[in-house]
Amino acid sequence: MARVPLLQLNEISLTFGGDPVFDGLSLVTQPGDRVALVGRNGSGKSTLMKVMAGTVDVDRGDVITGPGISVGYMEQDPDLSGFDTLGEFASHGLDPSEMYKVERAGAGLKFDPARPVATASGGERRRAALARIMADEPDLMLLDEPTNHLDIEAIAWLEEELRQSRKSYIIISHDRAFLRALTRATLWIDRGVVRRQEKGFDAFEAWRDTVWEEEDTQRHKLNRKIKAEARWAVEGISARRKRNQGRVRALQDLRAQRAAQIKRQGTAAMAFEAGPKSGRKVIEATNITKAFGDRTILTPFSLTIQRGDRIAFVGPNGVGKTTLLNMLIGRETPDAGDVKLGTNLDIALFDQARAQLDGDMSLWDSLTGDPEMRVSGKADQVMVRGQPKHVVGYLKEFLFDEAQARAPVRSLSGGEKARLLLAKLMARPSNLLVLDEPTNDLDVESLDLLQELLETYDGTVLLVSHDRDFLDRVAATTIAMEGDGRATVYAGGWSDYVSQRRTDGAPEAAKPKTSETPAAKGKPKPKTGLSFTEQHRLDALPEEMARLEAEIAKLVELLSDATLFTENPVKFQKATDALVARQALLEEAEEEWLMLEEKAQV
Repeated sequence: MARVPLLQLNEISLTFGGDPVFDGLSLVTQPGDRVALVGRNGSGKSTLMKVMAGTVDVDRGDVITGPGISVGYMEQDPDLSGFDTLGEFASHGLDPSEMYKVERAGAGLKFDPARPVATASGGERRRAALARIMADEPDLMLLDEPTNHLDIEAIAWLEEELRQSRKSYIIISHDRAFLRALTRATLWIDRGVVRRQEKGFDAFEAWRDTVWEEEDTQRHKLNRKIKAEARWAVEGISARRKRNQGRVRALQDLRAQRAAQIKRQGTAAMAFEAGPKSGRKVIEATNITKAFGDRTILTPFSLTIQRGDRIAFVGPNGVGKTTLLNMLIGRETPDAGDVKLGTNLDIALFDQARAQLDGDMSLWDSLTGDPEMRVSGKADQVMVRGQPKHVVGYLKEFLFDEAQARAPVRSLSGGEKARLLLAKLMARPSNLLVLDEPTNDLDVESLDLLQELLETYDGTVLLVSHDRDFLDRVAATTIAMEGDGRATVYAGGWSDYVSQRRTDGAPEAAKPKTSETPAAKGKPKPKTGLSFTEQHRLDALPEEMARLEAEIAKLVELLSDATLFTENPVKFQKATDALVARQALLEEAEEEWLMLEEKAQV
């Protein structure tokens, strides 16, 4: 017996500002569907979801919901007007006997139902909207970036709830791990065309690359055919004008066909330029503490950050990750202890609140008004890594069109705001990148490029993120803040951290490095000729050398591609420079290890 579709889109067309978003689109959503909705920022993912939810009317076509089918929509910016508290909004329409569902979702998603709507942050509003749809349990859930503003614990809770649910859902998300775990099919929006594959997100990138390769092959064949026909037209048309007008028209048709092809949107021209090298020791924190009233953020904690380190900070929302980050870079003072910044530091900061962006300013003014980007006497230019560029040209490198240059920042999507902030960040050289939640709202291609840039960045990276896949790709060390002021240092990224906790049974047992002294752990070590700081450094060096060796191996593999120099000379040069720098760092680390090892034997 055929299943009754939950939702159907029949030949829908929709136009915004003269450009068609969709034209003649048909889709069917079936019971049991668990779908990833993917595409570049600005491709129309949220618009398509709003069409499915019935909040955007189409120009032509039909949107049909199955009989008795309920559809729930969690949008990126939920409207809570008319409600006094988050709990009142989340429980709207529920039977009083089902109020426990809101309380359960509130506990899992970590939001306070008593919080007044007027004082709630954007993240709290989104969590309330997510709690509402989870409690309501519609037949089809439309979830637009549900993991944004959730910490990893809340993401894990949501992931498990959706895994166990018998309801259907369509998810827009930048979180690869979340999509891999949950989806069984993929809808891909690309240049106004929506394709469907009956495989989850894990198979998306291979599918996308295959489609694009086939497109390139067809485009190459078409270009060759046009070239051959054009040669014929030049060489032979004068002798056979009357007999071959059909062939001339065919050539015109071929050219029209090529002109009608929609060019794929490129990736943003992101590039980090490392400034002059910092000192070998970038930051040294000794027994720092922090508390706000009765709430302990950090008990005595020590950490030494060396040049080239890639350190991630993870933990629940509100545990103090950003506070610790700010103490380490000197933006906030610890209650006790000491933080020493190394020499010659050029810090570039990406803040999660995006406070560097003024919503009322235009994109143009946001760049030209930045003191660090201003070009004296040139109102239409910005300074980009030491070179003046026209402001519109620089915006185009980050995939903004000319019409957006004078638009207010508040009109941008979340992904576009992230790209604009990255444009400001990447305009000047740095040797210490501080990235607080940089991955929110970025599409898959932009995340890939950002991760690739961080791999070859010849500086130090401090990162706060809840994106498990991104943490695994970038971090060489993970500092887990698990509440009660505890901060524990683990080797590797997110998966390594989880593995060490699982193996050792408790966070404290997995410490490859620690703020506690050996005596405090109950494991006194034999006396050596080293100070505690030197012993700490000696213990850390093998991990650092292993990381450098791994990075060198990746760069060698990249440079072994014979086509890299001719196809992408800029990338080739950056990879070459990064390889030389890492080889020098490895040599320094090996010399330091030998020196300390010899001293330890004294």
